[in-house]
Amino acid sequence: MTQTVSMPLWAFALIVLFAAVTFASHFLFPSVRWFFRKRAERVIARVNQRLQRPIEPFKLARRYDMIQRLIYDPEVTKAIVEYARKENVPENVAFERAKGYAREIVPSFSATAYFSIGIRLARWLSKSLYRIRLGTFDRKRLAEIDPDAAVVFVINHRSNMDYVLVTYLAANAGALSYAVGEWARVWPLSPIIRAMGAYFIRRKSRGALYRKVLARYVQMATRGGVSQAVFPEGGLSLTGQMAAPRVGLLNYIIEDFDPEQREVIFVPVAINYDRVLEDTILIAADKSGTRKFRPPFWHVARRVGRHVWLRITRRFSSFGTASVSFGDPLELSKFRDAVSGDLTDGVAQELMSRIAQVIPVLGVPIVAHTLMYDNVDSKAALIARITEKLTQLKSGRMPLPRRDPAVIAEEALERLAARDVVVLDGDSIRTVETGQDILAYYANSIAHHLNN
Repeated sequence: MTQTVSMPLWAFALIVLFAAVTFASHFLFPSVRWFFRKRAERVIARVNQRLQRPIEPFKLARRYDMIQRLIYDPEVTKAIVEYARKENVPENVAFERAKGYAREIVPSFSATAYFSIGIRLARWLSKSLYRIRLGTFDRKRLAEIDPDAAVVFVINHRSNMDYVLVTYLAANAGALSYAVGEWARVWPLSPIIRAMGAYFIRRKSRGALYRKVLARYVQMATRGGVSQAVFPEGGLSLTGQMAAPRVGLLNYIIEDFDPEQREVIFVPVAINYDRVLEDTILIAADKSGTRKFRPPFWHVARRVGRHVWLRITRRFSSFGTASVSFGDPLELSKFRDAVSGDLTDGVAQELMSRIAQVIPVLGVPIVAHTLMYDNVDSKAALIARITEKLTQLKSGRMPLPRRDPAVIAEEALERLAARDVVVLDGDSIRTVETGQDILAYYANSIAHHLNN
């Protein structure tokens, strides 16, 4: 027992390596996990005290457990068997395919990442880029929503800033779970977005097995009471107008609805901007007739660099106003009893109508609409027409600018002139031919208010 044993260096290195791994897996890693789990529990307990809707246990479940629960769900199992039969592959191969889909979809929510980092970053980014304005907001009615109901925020999609803006403004309501497109499945975005509780979806996937795995996850989350946020248009608006709804996610929620289990309440949310960060990219995509609008890396880097330089030199103030409004909530059980025909289509159309009613009217959109359709060529005429339009809109429910029409016109014209959309010469205004698309884009966001 006390004799010296000689061995090759590589064997000794392996023994040390295996010993280190064993120590880490049995002693170090459990201790670290316990430390962070206790820390997370304290964060959750503290956060739940100030939230209107505490974080649901479903959202706090371990990601591994959720994946297992999802792939062994009876409906997913049936879909696996059907996929194996149709594709003529072994069932274990189909099972692995479903497991891959589940891993892709299921998030790994971190309360620390969401509330300690995400909310603060969203607040800083929103306030540093825009003058934030909360439009129509019936605080009393929203506070009266059944705390046991699953709340789904249904939002028009103008910009990728929508995620940031709604996360910031809904910070006290609870932790939102977003459906995020494939654009975010790149490192290092994907782990950050998963930690924020978002789940990835393949918008163009039509495979029955994938759709079943996605549907069951959405349905489980809804039955678990998770607060969700969906963009029914399925992508960013290329024209500034609201697009026709795509009912996929809404249909998953509605077809599994059981009021005896849990009520579902849809909350319409309308967003508008004085400046959409991606406007020229979206306009170009619309003119090209394709939704592929991923800008070149150097184009993005150049714009970000220019923005940073403007901040460093203190020449950047803001991109104007960004406004969010909340429409009348739709209680699914009551709407189901009142509607005839296809329930999903009825819900989608009603929600889009409620969103349209409360889309905020902002300075740049109303000035753009006036320049496009009222043939004005002077500041005096522009201010007069804006005054008339604001008076006309007062009977509606949409939030309106609170400042004097002269201030609204002057600020909006300065922003448009800085982008070479209009040319100002004293009191006269001349629109530039190349700026017509930008004017139309912003005018379209409120055209439905003024054309009715």
